[in-house]
Amino acid sequence: MDESAPRQERLVFAGLVGGAQVLGLASVVLTAVWMGHYRGGFSWDGSSFQFNVHPLCMVLGLVFLQGDAILVYRVFRNEAKRNVKILHGIIHLLALVVSIVGIVAVFDFHRAAKIPDMYSLHSWCGMLTIVLFCVQWVMGLMFFLFPVASSWLRASYLPVHVFCGLVLVVMSIGTSLLGITEKLLFSIMPSYSTFPAEGVLANVLGLVLVLFGVVLCYLITREEFKRPPNPEEESLSVHFKTLTEGGTPDSP
Repeated sequence: MDESAPRQERLVFAGLVGGAQVLGLASVVLTAVWMGHYRGGFSWDGSSFQFNVHPLCMVLGLVFLQGDAILVYRVFRNEAKRNVKILHGIIHLLALVVSIVGIVAVFDFHRAAKIPDMYSLHSWCGMLTIVLFCVQWVMGLMFFLFPVASSWLRASYLPVHVFCGLVLVVMSIGTSLLGITEKLLFSIMPSYSTFPAEGVLANVLGLVLVLFGVVLCYLITREEFKRPPNPEEESLSVHFKTLTEGGTPDSP
């Protein structure tokens, strides 16, 4: 955060970012413990142990890594914007790769167990989320990292890109909560009301995911945490626009 910001504001910002990291990592660890300890572990052999790879990858990719990819614009507010864009795109790509591994794992498991695909609300929301995530990533590459659109079109699309990124985080967390609910219903429902350890862990995981989303949305939407304008970058942008579009430094 900018060193010129009030000390109290910087402390609040650091606390929120640290809290987001703790919550995000906790969600990944809780998912790993749930699938590893209570559901038997992980493998890639078409068994239920392969299914366990799915929730771990989806929470790691579409929740934690996607959230961190968005946060880089808040954490590295004073770094060169080009470098932050590259980091933003790389973390999103990593999130996409991890998520695809999770999707392949569950489809392979369904095929081996002769279970129909795409029958639940969780699967419908999940597939919609991953498709929109892919579209968002490609659009980000085309508009911002390797821009092929004019400057006015990029400026017009930027608020949409930011909004869609936030919506995707909310969709990812919501889909994860649906997955937790389905797992509880199909796996431990008869004993759920007796507060078994597995059920309590799943409930805690759900709360952690919600809190992660709340802190992330707060950091993203607060004006005082946004990246401040950089006069040097704005000047370079104006000159680039002049050279590529034939405008003048005063033109919009």
